Amino acid sequence: MHLRPVQFVDTPVGLEEGSVARLAGGMQWFAAYEVREGISRRIVPIARFAQELGGSPRAETLHTAFTTPRTPWVMDARTLRFDQPQVAAILNVTPDSFSDGGQHIGDPAAAADSGMAMAAQGAAVIDLGGESTRPGAAPVWEGDEIARTAPVIERLARGGALVSIDTRKAAVMEAALASGAGIVNDVAALLWDDRALEVVARAGCPVILMHSPDPAKGGHGRIGYADVLTDVFDWLETRIAAVEAAGVSRSRIMVDPGIGFGKSLADNLALINGLAIFHGLGCPIMLGASRKRMIGALSNEAPVDARLGGSLALALKGAEAGVQLIRVHDVAETVQALHVWRGLRDRALLG
Repeated sequence: MHLRPVQFVDTPVGLEEGSVARLAGGMQWFAAYEVREGISRRIVPIARFAQELGGSPRAETLHTAFTTPRTPWVMDARTLRFDQPQVAAILNVTPDSFSDGGQHIGDPAAAADSGMAMAAQGAAVIDLGGESTRPGAAPVWEGDEIARTAPVIERLARGGALVSIDTRKAAVMEAALASGAGIVNDVAALLWDDRALEVVARAGCPVILMHSPDPAKGGHGRIGYADVLTDVFDWLETRIAAVEAAGVSRSRIMVDPGIGFGKSLADNLALINGLAIFHGLGCPIMLGASRKRMIGALSNEAPVDARLGGSLALALKGAEAGVQLIRVHDVAETVQALHVWRGLRDRALLG
């Protein structure tokens, strides 16, 4: 069984008590679940949850996950809250990343200045990467990746920025955390490097686990999904359990459905339409769809630097689904869009 929140409402004000539920302690309220059991689909109103689903331990567990607020991440003097959508800024120090590769390679001071500028624009997290994960990208030796990222992290941390290190390699994670990073963001969900899970568990740091069908081989293998939404959910559920068993608290885990990694356009669209299902994992959600190929595919093959409109549309779709962290290239524009969205939500609560 899988549940997906549906029938979102602007405000619970004036509605009958027990007819809606708040999603993960955030700014969204929903009135029903879509219940998925195999190929079967049905809608169960929140008001009838006890009568129709209350006898199912699986349904009760999922309902608790959907309606429990997410615990903020406290990292020394920095705190990341999850009661509203926030932005993670993409900062690459690579020669070949698909959108912004080569801008800051070999100049850690300029890279850090760029990261601090994005923090000033409203980014809650600076997500720093030293290796491209685009399809066909060449692997980077861990020593080179550390040399690219550690000096930037040191500068950003001294400036007060919260940094996540976007890497698959245990040695890079260790160096980044020692340099002042607070979060590990691994597109391989700690499966690419045999030591990665040990490093995260020992450090006690928060970690972002992304879905891909072949994380140990690069993340871009293509498989056939029976139902991409529930298949990705089940994969992440299994991975969370393994990471928890190694000593990482679920409250320190975030999930990412991996838009563009081993998925077709139809798969990506289905995942974004169904994002709310992933709150059932009991973890905050990150959405990384900024400037991705799917936007070009839907807009006459618009090049990477002409995908702002599509990126904003996907960011707002994520906010509507209760996503807590939206990973973007265009920080100022996305923050502004979310401020307007937040203003609309606040006004709706007044009735």
